[in-house]
Amino acid sequence: MTESFAALLEESLGANDSLEGTVVKGTVISVDSDHALIDVGLKAEGRVALKEFAPAPGQPAELKAGDTVEVYIERLEDRNGEAMLSRDKAKREEAWKLLEEQFNANERVNGVIFGRVKGGFTVDLNGAVAFLPGSQVDIRPVRDITPLMGNPQPFQILKMDRSRGNIVVSRRAVLEETRAEQRGELIKNLEEGQVLEGLVKNITDYGAFVDLGGVDGLLHVTDISWKRINHPSEALNIGETVKVQVIRFNSETQRISLGMKQLEADPWEGVDAKYPINGKFTGRVTNITDYGAFVELEPGIEGLVHVSEMSWVKKNIHPGKIVSTSQEVDVMVLDVDASKRRISLGIKQCADNPWDSFMDKYPVGAEVEGEIKNITEFGLFIGLTDDIDGMVHMSDIDWDLSAEEALAKYAKGDIVKAKVLDVDVSKERISLGIKQLSSDPFEEAMDGIKRGAIVTCTVTEVTENGIEVSVNDGLTGFIRKAELSRDRSEQRPDRFAQGEKVDAKVTAIDKASRKLTLSIKAFETAEEKEAMANYGSSDSGASLGDILGKALKEKATDKE
Repeated sequence: MTESFAALLEESLGANDSLEGTVVKGTVISVDSDHALIDVGLKAEGRVALKEFAPAPGQPAELKAGDTVEVYIERLEDRNGEAMLSRDKAKREEAWKLLEEQFNANERVNGVIFGRVKGGFTVDLNGAVAFLPGSQVDIRPVRDITPLMGNPQPFQILKMDRSRGNIVVSRRAVLEETRAEQRGELIKNLEEGQVLEGLVKNITDYGAFVDLGGVDGLLHVTDISWKRINHPSEALNIGETVKVQVIRFNSETQRISLGMKQLEADPWEGVDAKYPINGKFTGRVTNITDYGAFVELEPGIEGLVHVSEMSWVKKNIHPGKIVSTSQEVDVMVLDVDASKRRISLGIKQCADNPWDSFMDKYPVGAEVEGEIKNITEFGLFIGLTDDIDGMVHMSDIDWDLSAEEALAKYAKGDIVKAKVLDVDVSKERISLGIKQLSSDPFEEAMDGIKRGAIVTCTVTEVTENGIEVSVNDGLTGFIRKAELSRDRSEQRPDRFAQGEKVDAKVTAIDKASRKLTLSIKAFETAEEKEAMANYGSSDSGASLGDILGKALKEKATDKE
């Protein structure tokens, strides 16, 4: 009997030893403020902290005497003679068993991110603690994980090691799988004109990529807004949720073009009525180029003010020296092309035209005075007002001097008088003349002289080809060698001397060069005809010598 009892006792103790490290069911005997006393069928009961039975950290444990609970036996008896029990380890063991089953079945598990560790985060998988690497949190890098912490969400177990107690999970794998499913569903049902919500994923110089839920679409910068946008970042931010419309969709390449402005009314509709030609409006300068400035009349509607329409007087300068970005300006509508979505504007048309004002004050023929602003090879520029210059062409400086000689008489800064010759408002040009302030000496000297007239000349220079002469002390003329005499033997320039007076006939008048062409030969021929008419002819028996001799004698007598 004694042996039998000893055997039974040894068998019972051996069985109890095998309970250590296992999860068993126990009954709650009593509950105080901090602990619960639990009977698990051993010779001694065990105490477990109430907080281990709380449904969540910080919440009270809902436990009473008589409740059946599962606990983990760490040791059958401690130094106080009580069993060492743990509810947390029991839950962990339960969790590990379930997690292993889910891992082997490649199923997702639910967990809560509750802490940060080096290289990642800790996740509570219903009692078991797993490691979530930072690279496995999301498909894209997450700057702030705070909104994800404390919220139950699915994870994929990547690796489990029961002996080391290691579990590695991924939230990213779940998102990628879900994303692939959503992508397929989205592509299947995608149509042009469809309105969707998306997340701005990336921003470039030419647009933004929008995540539609598994598939990205390109929102080009020109389709973000009707108004001018120089860079997408002016209107969008990464991570922002936007509503977009599918403009184009290529099912083969799966390229999606998106638009935001298409969801708003087109401001160009009825633009002709809103902005009639010659209408004046106030706008804001949005962009300045080498050829002009763009002015926004309303969001989405811009017009171009060409550099030639910016100022009546400021020419050949950069538009940026006339207007500045964001400046409000008054403009006039010059032209509207709704089909090409273009409006031509003018700034100068909103101010008085100084050229009209000048012409009213100084009509053609009026005298003006001003400072020489510039001297060029073709004339003088004279400042007439603060903004307007007039030009004296080199041919209008002096009646007699050559252009080079006339220009050399003046210097920049000289104050001169001139006469208004012409005002071309359309071309914004004023022609002036200095020589016109006095009468033309050529015209005065030409008084009574016409083509065919007989004049007395003074030889001023003898050349190889003829002689230069002066007429009436104001006109210059030239007699060619062949015109020096009727007699060929007398057609020699060297028979004339400087200062000698000769009679000749005017054969041509060149007002442009202000010179006369004369002929002694023509004079002699005319004189012969006159003598023949007055004194007879060779048919009457008189010789030519007799006739001319008589005529010359009478002429000499008349002179005396």
